[in-house]
Amino acid sequence: MPRIGLKRGIRQGVEAAAVICLCILLLSAAFLNKDYGSQMDYGPVTGKGHKQYSVREEALALLPQTYIKIGFAQAGHESDWRIAVTDSCMKTFCEENGYQLYFVDADGSHGRQVSAVRNFIQEQVDYILIDPIISTGWTAVLKEAYHAKIPVIILNGRIDCRPRYYKAWYGPDYILEGECAGQWLYKTLTRLGQNGGLKRILLMNGTSGMMEQSGRMEGFAKYMERNRNWKILTQSRDHSGQNTVRQMMADCLEQYTDIDVILCQNDHAALEVCSSLDEAGLLYGADGGIIILSFGASYDGLKAVYQGKLNAAFECSPLAPYYAQQAVRSLESGEMIEEKHNYLPEECFALDGSMYLVTSSAVKKVIPVTEELLNDKKIKSK
Repeated sequence: MPRIGLKRGIRQGVEAAAVICLCILLLSAAFLNKDYGSQMDYGPVTGKGHKQYSVREEALALLPQTYIKIGFAQAGHESDWRIAVTDSCMKTFCEENGYQLYFVDADGSHGRQVSAVRNFIQEQVDYILIDPIISTGWTAVLKEAYHAKIPVIILNGRIDCRPRYYKAWYGPDYILEGECAGQWLYKTLTRLGQNGGLKRILLMNGTSGMMEQSGRMEGFAKYMERNRNWKILTQSRDHSGQNTVRQMMADCLEQYTDIDVILCQNDHAALEVCSSLDEAGLLYGADGGIIILSFGASYDGLKAVYQGKLNAAFECSPLAPYYAQQAVRSLESGEMIEEKHNYLPEECFALDGSMYLVTSSAVKKVIPVTEELLNDKKIKSK
């Protein structure tokens, strides 16, 4: 028997025994209802309507439905992207797909996430998924899951612990996203003949302390080092969790009269920045003036690229739960997971699709945003 936990093996044995018993009862009933002189009919049993069911299918239909229990400790709901991750999880691990989902939104609290995982262990779920808020402070509870023989799968953010305590990681390559943004900016400024003078860059980071921001800045910093004329004006952060992007942007516009580039950590922040620039009467996007870049590439972000508000959007896929399901299926069938760490496929988008981005780990062609692409994105997001 594959090593998927003693409780699952017992459950499968009970189901098999129940099927056998029910089949015997159904066959016995069919035999008693027939005359001894007539020929025994072992064919399919006719159900309601025109569909026919075999004896085994009839027996299985009488059994209580069993599901694979999934516990998901989500970091929070601070952005549209995080909400999209939750939505992906809900759609993937639904009852129609054979799962029972135990979901906890930690609302930005690491302690709440750890408590949720401990509750999942007590509930004896079959698998635990974690989208970590921070990378540290996980070893103790992951050891508990390991000794309880409950596989753990990490989504999006990294966790600092021994690899033996989790089965796999699925998430975006934040460093590559930052590299792509830096190279796109360098090639665009060079093509426009504008990379010779001082370039003042504003980083609209939103809430501080997020792992994706540090990863992107690590990638973007590679191009900061190559272009000494690029200068970071400030990294605008919401330390209190109370300020809106518009308020932060208004403060920046009062402090800095010249801004060449604004790099936004998500599409929602980018659209708020656009609204602030509209109110200030400043040119941006395809109209010239300030270059606006965004990470996310959600439907709203791509629509803003198509409308000329954003110059480019770099995808940060929220579909880690969908790919984590592959790991669950492999473990259910007794197979080994081939790769421990798995980056999600992500693309780069702009109005002009003639550019290629050659990074340390990938070659990507910038995808032009068209009406057809937007329609396809809208359908998939439903």
